[in-house]
Amino acid sequence: MENLWNEKVAKSLKGNLLKLRVYSSRLLGQESDLVLHGGGNTSVKISKKNLFNEEEDILYVKGSGWDLGTIEAEGFAPVKLEILKKMAKLKNLSDTDMVKYQRAAMTNPSAPTPSIEAILHAIIPFTFVDHTHADAVVTISNTPDGKKRIKELYGNKVLIIPYVMPGFMLAKTIYDLTNNLDWTKIEGMILLKHGVFTFDDNPKLAYNKMIKIVTKAENYLKKEGMKPLKTKIKPGKVDTLQIASIRKTVSELRGISVLAKLNNTQKNLAYSILPNMKKFATRGPITPDHSIRTKCIPAILSTNPNKDIIAFGKDYEAYFNKFNDGSLTCLDKAPRWAVWQGNGTLSFGENVKNVQIIEDISNHTIKAVYQGEQLGGWKPLGQKDLFDMEYWTLEQAKLKKANNALAMQAKIAIVTGAASGIGKACVEKLVSEGAVVVALDINPSIKTCFKQKEVLGIKCDVTKVKDLNNAIQQTVLTFGGLDYLISNAGIFPKSMRLDSMEQAVWDKSLKINLSSHQELLHLCLPYLKLGIDPAVIFIASKNVPAPGPGAAAYSVAKAGLTQLARVAALELGKHGIRVNVVHPNAVYDTAIWTKEVLNTRAKSYGLSVDEYKTNNVLKTEVNSKDVAQLAVTMLGNTFSKITGAQIAIDGGNERII
Repeated sequence: MENLWNEKVAKSLKGNLLKLRVYSSRLLGQESDLVLHGGGNTSVKISKKNLFNEEEDILYVKGSGWDLGTIEAEGFAPVKLEILKKMAKLKNLSDTDMVKYQRAAMTNPSAPTPSIEAILHAIIPFTFVDHTHADAVVTISNTPDGKKRIKELYGNKVLIIPYVMPGFMLAKTIYDLTNNLDWTKIEGMILLKHGVFTFDDNPKLAYNKMIKIVTKAENYLKKEGMKPLKTKIKPGKVDTLQIASIRKTVSELRGISVLAKLNNTQKNLAYSILPNMKKFATRGPITPDHSIRTKCIPAILSTNPNKDIIAFGKDYEAYFNKFNDGSLTCLDKAPRWAVWQGNGTLSFGENVKNVQIIEDISNHTIKAVYQGEQLGGWKPLGQKDLFDMEYWTLEQAKLKKANNALAMQAKIAIVTGAASGIGKACVEKLVSEGAVVVALDINPSIKTCFKQKEVLGIKCDVTKVKDLNNAIQQTVLTFGGLDYLISNAGIFPKSMRLDSMEQAVWDKSLKINLSSHQELLHLCLPYLKLGIDPAVIFIASKNVPAPGPGAAAYSVAKAGLTQLARVAALELGKHGIRVNVVHPNAVYDTAIWTKEVLNTRAKSYGLSVDEYKTNNVLKTEVNSKDVAQLAVTMLGNTFSKITGAQIAIDGGNERII
């Protein structure tokens, strides 16, 4: 493992202990083989004067919810050191009370809740304490003779601690074991099946010890001849309909919409086809901390994935019933990730960030499990210990606190004409409601005009079936399925009376404003039928109920689009797919309303531009965000019992009224 310490950077911090703590914590946090997504914790002990000008020792320990890779000074919770040390001497203390009293001992009540291992950090008699869940070390300990291997590898240079659940009991166990320990004789502690602690009064030395211990474990694995995960088999054509079906089954089992992401890289594909994979892949995670996010094991999917997911749910229920003491409520029974035999791995999560976390953890897991098998057999913690961690009150409280689902959490949408105007506003509104969106537009800028990870921008000519097919495939491969379609792309042909109508203008309007919508709907339907509360919105026009002269090419196409939507509503209702229409009028912040068009139209009515913009019953201007608000609302639960509707958003048009 590369040592990233930069002496020049460290010296620039001028001996500020907290800044040095931030610096070395980030060095640890940016290495995924040490910690993943909030894992691990660090601390520093600092003497400060309190309100009464008295010297007081404070433990600054990583706060709950912070990630070591990005932590700032405010991410450390300041706790009175002496109180933590006294807590270690107690015979018993529930973890709930431990958290309560740790918070009570904080010198800044606005700081985050201290790490559950704050007491352990306090009793280690060094200024800087580092704790990671180093893959290589835990992999070695997760074997039948793991303790023996660790002892042979490190000798007396590390203190080896048998697995104890984190929290007060772990701190108490180590406090009792180290009463007569000469801490200067050891370089660190290895908690079997859990992780590594290193410490020193110098932050550089504490960091160096961690790198040294982990590098030794990595070298040991290399020396033992660990084979990498690889295969000569190339990924085949992915069945995206099957992915959408899997995602729907997992969502139903979980009780909420989830996203699904396939990883069919060589490593993941190789793992999925290993002989006896099902046997060793379901023994448990690298470290019990991971079970909070991933459950203890993945689902194993074969030729009938949906049946396998249902079976996973039944097995999980049996696992819960086996260890439940009668006081617990079963969590949802859905897997967080799956090994799909012959295809790779799938990750399931309620948002993009969560899916990435699950994928990162599963990637590290398959590497560790494969190495453990080569070392004599993967042997993590037993089911009871894993269950205790998964149903640990403190961890469950953390997850519940973070679970503030938005109305359209993990819903998957396609929006066309999304680079500007109504389409762009729809994308932004969907994301604000928790959805993920594939944004399509013929304008190449679509690839970069949205910065959120929840949006995938794809250049797409909606009149080309190949482009539409590609966009739908990318939607499923990126997010797992399709729930919503806002079919918005369109053009506004130049004003042309029937007696002077150019055939090319007529044909182009029908092709873009009507036929492309029909083709897109046709291609989306197999996926919408597998969607969660699926719905379609067609963006038509006020010209349908109230056409104007000179706009035949546009009005007829939009009328045809509306009729298409009405028939679709009739045909698709049995599949639970709602189809509704929005008729915008006078939305002047869209691409079709150029300055030239706006001036021409205003002049034709004998109005100024400002008068023309508010030429409606309410004397108000309608903008793209107003239309997006309506369109997205119609996709959601408010309109769950409505299909085939047409709603004008125009400030009130006398001709329509």
